[in-house]
Amino acid sequence: MLVIALTGGIGSGKSAVSSHLESLGVPVIDADQLAHQLVRPGSPALLEIQATFGEELVDGNGVLDRAALRKTVFDDPQQRRRLEGILHPRIREAMESWLAGQSAPYAVLVIPLLFETGQMSLADRVLVVDCDETLQIERVLARDEISREQIRQIIASQVDRQTRLQGADDVIENNGSLEALINATERLHRSYLKMANN
Repeated sequence: MLVIALTGGIGSGKSAVSSHLESLGVPVIDADQLAHQLVRPGSPALLEIQATFGEELVDGNGVLDRAALRKTVFDDPQQRRRLEGILHPRIREAMESWLAGQSAPYAVLVIPLLFETGQMSLADRVLVVDCDETLQIERVLARDEISREQIRQIIASQVDRQTRLQGADDVIENNGSLEALINATERLHRSYLKMANN
């Protein structure tokens, strides 16, 4: 089975592309959603996060305070690496066992921090959704309740566009309309089906 890793900067349009592929019947799994599931109350990963970063990151119901954790790791690259050390091996393992259960011609792993975490070996091809930084910022402002400054910090913490584009096998340019994005996604879908059948 052909395995595609889908990545891109914040606000680039990864979710729109992965949702459309899913609607076309392609199996899709998302690293961010896996990370959310891994830190359910009482989970081994959450207990490890609590032991590493402090009890106060978990409320009385055993729920992780994501905003507080994000702040802790965001301001400190060393702390971020510690968190990645807890979550990334578990995410990778979950993705590998999910892949083993798929039987479609191809499957998609959505890994926002693909290059940052060096997980390219999980896939046969890397698909990057790319757009101009000004557009990224506007899209995230419209979608999330975070400031322009925070969005710039997130962009700065991700690999730069150039690195991402150099590591890509396929690129979807997302500077236009949703319709253009859907059309580009469908063209790639057909090409992946061809590759998978060869």
